[in-house]
Amino acid sequence: MKNLYRFANTVLGKFIIRILFTKASFMLPVKRLCETETLIAFEHPKPDYPVHILLMPKLELPNFQALDANDPAFMADVVSTAQSLVDELGLDKTNYRLIVNGGSNQHFPHLHFHLISG
Repeated sequence: MKNLYRFANTVLGKFIIRILFTKASFMLPVKRLCETETLIAFEHPKPDYPVHILLMPKLELPNFQALDANDPAFMADVVSTAQSLVDELGLDKTNYRLIVNGGSNQHFPHLHFHLISG
């Protein structure tokens, strides 16, 4: 998994991983926690927190600004999936955050959300 993470941070890796998320998410070698028509949720390959889950769209969205406010279906899916994971993991009894990074804080050129706890 660490090698995949390292590869994903190269120019070629970013391109290939983006294609996998948008066209062939079934091929990703990750532990899926949840998958819907629009997104996939899995454990971060290099977690910074005891619970560190990534929610990645299957849509081609480079960043938060690329979201279309006139199409709320994807964000509804993010919220629903995050709520389900919070319930499933009992995070509502401790603490958690749902984060989206942008600008220089976004290290991977594909929109993603971090559900973290700990």
